[in-house]
Amino acid sequence: MTIVVDASRLEKKRKDAIRARTVRDRQQYFQSVAQTRYVLRRVFRLIEERAKAAGLDPLEHQALIQIYGSKQMKLRVKEVAERLDIAPAFASSILKSLEERKLLVRLASDRDQRVTYVVVTPRGKELLHRIDDQVHLHVDFFTQQLPQDAREAAISIMMFYIGISLTTRQVTKSNIGG
Repeated sequence: MTIVVDASRLEKKRKDAIRARTVRDRQQYFQSVAQTRYVLRRVFRLIEERAKAAGLDPLEHQALIQIYGSKQMKLRVKEVAERLDIAPAFASSILKSLEERKLLVRLASDRDQRVTYVVVTPRGKELLHRIDDQVHLHVDFFTQQLPQDAREAAISIMMFYIGISLTTRQVTKSNIGG
């Protein structure tokens, strides 16, 4: 089910959040932050539960996602650690566990034999797809229960966090080639 959100309302909410952050009583800002964190936490918990049910620790699941979802579908251990925001030694331990279960393999670089990449195996991809299919059912159910205001609050704060602004561009002869 696709829900249409009014971009101008989102932009207004984003600006209101920024403004609310600069006043003495920031309750309005924290109300939006609380809603955003609630939505994110619920979605992440749903994802973690599906990963655990499939036999993966949430960080193992995230590691597989980061590797498979990377541009070249392979990462070095230090890149996995960076993407998971953990120490390289801990990342190496997680990757070793995934390798033992044949969910990923280590491959030497074609250009530099000192460099080793980790790549998700077909078995690992299949597991990710299965988890994702289950996640969609649960997340869809959760998000359908959210009121429009809650959706908009969460989106507007995420826009603020990552520095996105929605602007409408007027169409004139000069910017359409006329």
